[in-house]
Amino acid sequence: MPPPLRTPRLLLTPYSPDDEDAFVALFQDTRVSRWMGDGPSSEADDRALFGRIFSKVYARDLFDVWAVRQAGRLVGHAEIKRTDAVDGHEIVYALDPAAWGGGLGTELAGALVAYGFETLGLREVHATVAAENEASLRLLGRLGFEHVRDIEEDDGGVTRVLTACRNRLPAGSGPLRDRPR
Repeated sequence: MPPPLRTPRLLLTPYSPDDEDAFVALFQDTRVSRWMGDGPSSEADDRALFGRIFSKVYARDLFDVWAVRQAGRLVGHAEIKRTDAVDGHEIVYALDPAAWGGGLGTELAGALVAYGFETLGLREVHATVAAENEASLRLLGRLGFEHVRDIEEDDGGVTRVLTACRNRLPAGSGPLRDRPR
């Protein structure tokens, strides 16, 4: 199980079985799921995915995955995991659209990057983002991520691969800004 993480406004905790309905609602919202994995899935698939968090991810300690809460309410999802697509650790995050636009995405992604560098000891953290997802591309740019390459998808879409290097983060780039590098 991953350790809880705190930001000024968010608490990241392991999921509990009681989070299933909120998790499914988050991933059934097409404004969220259009940017996740292969896009929207059926409710049954999202419930099965939630079950695999417990039966596989947590049970086998495969990678870190959290429920993202604000004022006790589940408002998002977060992960950091090793993936072959980037040959390293990738951050994955999603927020309820009601939480968009107030800086919570930057706060959440910054916490994942800090966890990767400070707790996991990574030198690089990666993200993969659909080229059309301009909001996430801007957010990651503010955190010091740089575009390193594109992946052309089978459906003709383009996924941008972005990387943040521990020794190249800009001043003021989130949780690491006042810490020695």
